[in-house]
Amino acid sequence: MTVGTALWTTSQDAPPDAMMGVPVRRAAPGCRGRERVQRMTTLLIVDGANVVGSVPDGWWKDRRGAAERLRDRLARQAAEGVEGLPGPVEIVLVVEGAAKGVAPVPGVRVDEAPGSGDDRIVELAAGARDTAGECVVVTADRELRERVSAVGARTVGPRTVYG
Repeated sequence: MTVGTALWTTSQDAPPDAMMGVPVRRAAPGCRGRERVQRMTTLLIVDGANVVGSVPDGWWKDRRGAAERLRDRLARQAAEGVEGLPGPVEIVLVVEGAAKGVAPVPGVRVDEAPGSGDDRIVELAAGARDTAGECVVVTADRELRERVSAVGARTVGPRTVYG
């Protein structure tokens, strides 16, 4: 099976990112586990609650529906990229609370935060340090911006995806 620039004999040999349609490549022989895969695209982590809340369109009446509309907007942007980030981009939409239950779609992985959405975003950003691609977090939350910057992620505001 060929995905992006890598070749595997079966889908079981392919890392999880490859099954999401994310271009990946194998690292040098001798590396193990997650070290064997390097992401070649930008990882865009979207703070769903914050981005949805940045547009006063009645989102408070249906938080899950608002998150689904954001997911659909992001799916259209995955291949082409977003303002300042050429595509393709790997997109993770982090949802929490009443927005849980949003299904993933091609181009957008949905991550349901088990507790605080901000904590989950920081965890994802910190985990992205081990891969080759850039990690960008979309949020207007000042405290979250500081936390993800401390683990090496870059931040942009909600206009990046709503622009």
